[in-house]
Amino acid sequence: MTPNRTTSNRARRFTSVAVGVLITGLALGAAPVHGADRTATLPAFDFSACPAVDELPAGADPGTWRCEVMHATGRLRMGTVDEPLAEPMRIAFAEGRVDGEFRQVFGGMTAAPIRVGGTPLTLTPRYGGFSDFLSDETRRGEFALTFAIGRAHGLPATPSPGCSVGGDKDAVHLVLKDTDPTRVISQDPLVVAFGARDARFAAPGTSGCGPLGRVLDRALGLPSAAGANVFDMKVVVGIRPYA
Repeated sequence: MTPNRTTSNRARRFTSVAVGVLITGLALGAAPVHGADRTATLPAFDFSACPAVDELPAGADPGTWRCEVMHATGRLRMGTVDEPLAEPMRIAFAEGRVDGEFRQVFGGMTAAPIRVGGTPLTLTPRYGGFSDFLSDETRRGEFALTFAIGRAHGLPATPSPGCSVGGDKDAVHLVLKDTDPTRVISQDPLVVAFGARDARFAAPGTSGCGPLGRVLDRALGLPSAAGANVFDMKVVVGIRPYA
């Protein structure tokens, strides 16, 4: 999928606590990983989805901007779905300052299909057209997702390519809260980790599925009201400056 490029402003960055502490040289309570242990522990971050320099906002100084690549695993409970995210969602975005204000540019997202146990269905997380990876006193950040519906085996008919949970106008909108504090895993390369969740989001019904829509909604228990769904995430973030 080719993602939309978006920008947003807020008072604080998604990983501002960790990065700010690193810049000032203070500890966050977790020792950096060194040597062979660090190599074995850190995931391989792919920065190829980072926005290009010419996609940064007008007035942005690339020397002060950075790209962040998030790897998010965890568990999705939505409707009748209750499945682990064993393979990470990978999300890339750029951030920095323009005229003293923090700005962001979304880069891209990839994710593996999630097998829905007890059904022949898979759900593949997709970027839902909105992201705000800046935190404040009330939340870690916000992110919109849709879930492309596919089949693992045995489905009488294949869902259409546009068949998904949520769509352009009713994506799953996550407002993430901290569950684990930000900690530094490595200072060279710069990598931080934290935990976050949303236990209050509403899950829409299926979209673009044609005559299979009602069948799929029943199989997935959708739509599902706010408070009945949970998205838990364990996040590791690799950070690389543009300069």
